[in-house]
Amino acid sequence: MKTAAHPPTDGPPLWRVPGFRRFVTANLVSAAGSAAAPLALAYAVIEQGGGARSLGTVLAAGTVPAIVFLLVGGLLADRLSRSRILFLGNLLAALAQGALALTVATGRATTLSIAVCGFASGAAAALTAPAAQGAVAQIVPARHLQQANALLRLPTNAVKVLGPVVGGVVVATSGAAWALAWDAATFAVAAVLLLGLRLDAPLTTTGVLADLRAGWAGFRARTWLWTYTAAGTLLVAAWLAGFQLLGPLVAASHYAGARDWGFVQAAFTGGLLAGTLVCLRWKPHRLLAVAVAAGAGLALPLAMLGLQLPLVCVLVSAVVAGIGLDIAIVAWNTAFQQHVPQAEQGRMSALNGVGERLAIPLGYLLVAWAAGSWDDASVLLVCAGLVLAAVAANLCVPDVYRVNRRGDAQR
Repeated sequence: MKTAAHPPTDGPPLWRVPGFRRFVTANLVSAAGSAAAPLALAYAVIEQGGGARSLGTVLAAGTVPAIVFLLVGGLLADRLSRSRILFLGNLLAALAQGALALTVATGRATTLSIAVCGFASGAAAALTAPAAQGAVAQIVPARHLQQANALLRLPTNAVKVLGPVVGGVVVATSGAAWALAWDAATFAVAAVLLLGLRLDAPLTTTGVLADLRAGWAGFRARTWLWTYTAAGTLLVAAWLAGFQLLGPLVAASHYAGARDWGFVQAAFTGGLLAGTLVCLRWKPHRLLAVAVAAGAGLALPLAMLGLQLPLVCVLVSAVVAGIGLDIAIVAWNTAFQQHVPQAEQGRMSALNGVGERLAIPLGYLLVAWAAGSWDDASVLLVCAGLVLAAVAANLCVPDVYRVNRRGDAQR
């Protein structure tokens, strides 16, 4: 089946669009393997005798290529068939994870070999991310974009609940190699499914350097896009620093440790699922304003942990944060797909994604800088304040209120 670069603004319900069914299935299959991969990767390092330094090296190898290859992926997504990019990216990830599983199973894994495979997997993910963003708008009729974005989030969020548990059982009973092999197999299946999409390439006639310059100019010209990216970088950095890094430490010192932190993580994931269900029914007109404002919910669990309030308060706030985050993601994706032309979506998505990737080292630096002056609880309150400041600053941008839901006739 061949899908045009510009789908009709109207069309059959989503479940009757073969390309969307194929895309959702590939997304679900890939997510089912990837959910257990981080745990398997950590134990692969441990099984070969590595410690914190080795694991840090492996994790860095998987994240460092994201920034460079994300930009390359954005450029390719606007010049080549996005289904072909998705196929090749998933195939590369399958080969990388398969090679890693083989070295772990045969006892030949080293920190270097694991890091090399992680580098390849990280590069594959970065190369395919812009193509995946643009592919949705090519497959789905305009009036179904928000529903499509929500349905794509639904299996991913569901797998986040079950995947780590299943992965933990597999690693504990059979070893990390089997979990990594399963991840490789799911990437291979997803690659075959995505190849069947056969999406047309967006029409571009200029050279590579000209496309890069045009992409940067287009990004700068859209005030709503670069301000959202800038504010999002600060927000994500504060969230990662507070929830992902300091949250477990505060849970260990002021709550019941891993048990309570597991409850908090489950509450947050449950909120993500609930947010997806909300997006299947609620279709706000002011898409970008909703995406920005919904991010404010992330400040709640940071504040609850920082104030060391009872666990029930932390759990409720984590659910609210999850709901808000998923609403923000779906609303943002829909606004982006409706307001950025098909031929530019790859580059615009890549430039926006770079901001999120930069938030990872920024979050680490934030904690390192503050650790010498404040205790963990105080830093959590600072992180909550930064989240709210980022949201408030972004809501002061007039263009945020102009990026609204477009009717079918406006596409």
